[in-house]
Amino acid sequence: MNDDLPGLARVRVVLIETSHPGNIGAAARAMKVMGLTRLYLVRPQRFPDQEAQVRASGADDVLMQARVCATLDEALADCVLVLGASARLRSLPWPVMDARQAALQAAAEAQAQHQVALVFGREQSGLSNEELQRCHGLLHIPTGSDFSSLNLAAAVQVVSYELRMALGGGLPAAVDEGDYASAAELESFYAHLEQTLIQIGFLDPANPRQVMRRLRRLYQRARTERVELNILRGMLTETQKRLR
Repeated sequence: MNDDLPGLARVRVVLIETSHPGNIGAAARAMKVMGLTRLYLVRPQRFPDQEAQVRASGADDVLMQARVCATLDEALADCVLVLGASARLRSLPWPVMDARQAALQAAAEAQAQHQVALVFGREQSGLSNEELQRCHGLLHIPTGSDFSSLNLAAAVQVVSYELRMALGGGLPAAVDEGDYASAAELESFYAHLEQTLIQIGFLDPANPRQVMRRLRRLYQRARTERVELNILRGMLTETQKRLR
């Protein structure tokens, strides 16, 4: 299905704790009609489920291949670009882009052979602040001010369409050839960074969240490459050696 636009095979849709199986099926249908096939489900409340198959309306193959994950970190482990969809903006500002801008960036990464994740939160509450910290940017779909509620599958459809257009229609997306660190590598770095900051007395272990949240935002925004991350990890290791 992805032969006409190979970049689509490197983009996954991640749904977190979906409460209604019909929404999973409808999201799978929205994906397939645009050429996306990789669906990751983080702790779905009901799956597999007959209602999901009914709402998939021919996208059964997407459901059958769907990967169920225990944690968001598991779903994102090998991704170098993670964009989280959210209808609400946050108290701690995070890089925000609309669906078209997000699709252009995702297309560029996919064309550069990078793994990309588009993350959608719960139907009622969306993404938590902790889940948002796993994302490089916030994907926001503008809606009318008097009725801003957008169904999960509809949101997936909008983003999937924009991604297909970015890869196959209009102006070609610029190819980004950076060798970026994966989500798993970044999480390991953040744990190392927090440990070191506590050891040198900069971070209060009883209340590290706000500082670490801002440091996460800094490095996510910077799109850290693997060689850069290795330098940072080396600096942290040498700091710990000096302390000992």
